[in-house]
Amino acid sequence: MSIEVGSTVEGRVTGITKFGAFVELPGGDTGLIHISEVADTYVKDINNYLKQDEKIKVKVIKVADDGKIGLSIKQLENPADRRDNAPEMSFEEKMARFMKESNERQQDLRNRVVKRSGNRGGNNR
Repeated sequence: MSIEVGSTVEGRVTGITKFGAFVELPGGDTGLIHISEVADTYVKDINNYLKQDEKIKVKVIKVADDGKIGLSIKQLENPADRRDNAPEMSFEEKMARFMKESNERQQDLRNRVVKRSGNRGGNNR
């Protein structure tokens, strides 16, 4: 099967890394979903969205000259296929998830500011 940019295919997650997930596509090709293409929201840990051996639908967004295939979940046209629009989540669960992610982002920003300033609680004159 020829993989074409813009097509939607079903694949199986074969590996998860800090930067994304590898997906085996029909025909045996493997593509990568970069962590920025998993959801419309900030994704700190891809394991909260995808699991090993899970079957998922993805959109092919790039086929490089060297054969590397770029994939996306968040660019799927059918919102029902996206992971971040799961209807089984209650409002309270969505709010708790939002607050957790927001707190994590704020802490990441605070850590970056501390690293840049070099001030780790010492006196600054």
